[in-house]
Amino acid sequence: MRRSTIVLLSIFVLALAAATFLYVRSATIAVLDPAGPVALAEKNIIITATFLCALVVVPVFFLLFFFAWKYRADSPQAQQSHKPDWDHDSILAEVIWWLVPAVIIAILGVIAWNSSHALDPYRPLESDVATIPIDVVALDWKWLFIYPQQGIASVNLVEFPAGTPVHFYLTADAPMNTFWIPQLAGQVMVMPGMTTQLNLAASKTGDFNGFSGNISGKGFSGMAFTARAVDQQTFNTWIASIKASSTPLTQEAYIMLAAPSEYNPVAYYDLAEPNLFGAIESTYMNPGSAMPQVSQGMTVTP
Repeated sequence: MRRSTIVLLSIFVLALAAATFLYVRSATIAVLDPAGPVALAEKNIIITATFLCALVVVPVFFLLFFFAWKYRADSPQAQQSHKPDWDHDSILAEVIWWLVPAVIIAILGVIAWNSSHALDPYRPLESDVATIPIDVVALDWKWLFIYPQQGIASVNLVEFPAGTPVHFYLTADAPMNTFWIPQLAGQVMVMPGMTTQLNLAASKTGDFNGFSGNISGKGFSGMAFTARAVDQQTFNTWIASIKASSTPLTQEAYIMLAAPSEYNPVAYYDLAEPNLFGAIESTYMNPGSAMPQVSQGMTVTP
């Protein structure tokens, strides 16, 4: 490899590393800007795993350019010091490049084991404040949030008090999706006929972006929602205002809502069917259920 080529490659790598560093420092990356205890723990895992991997990756790239420079074709020192069997003669070198990666993998294994249990999405958060249950239904291409205790529902907006644990029960009445609020918790898969769970909390008030992380058709790009953490008084006022002035969410209204649509605005409903979430889930498991099934815009009454 020519000397000029090596120099240019080295400059490119250094420039790329500098640009990446400046971008990470200046840009707002949701998973690195946690707003809740679950997301904070996940951020620490990401940073720890990245640092441990860098212990291997960085030296490898350094040695790549070092060896390319030292053993280039026009290097007289390379011809004098060339030892093709050196790796079999150095026990220390063998120990280093086998033991160090093995130790790092073992450490990552322990971290993965502990964090998988500590951050189990089904595991309730420890708090002196009562948990708020919220049912979530992934539709084409929008999110329906049902508050069974408060008797309301909302589309593409989920609001809850900051500092209060939230227990989501999730299902889908549409193709498989993933529910993801990067600043509050990791993503969870949702499927028709299956209920999964997610526990999270917000440490501060604010609006946090929510997404679907699984492509589910032409309206996927607009399948976003807002997770809003507010103070308790604001939350109580919000609940009261919805109950006083919103459209009842009956089975008939749900059928119209569940029909495929794109870029839906925020909407609010008064929950007229207390067991709506259970009926949606059971539609796929019990063909004789009373809940009509909506598929690709077609309503099929059992």
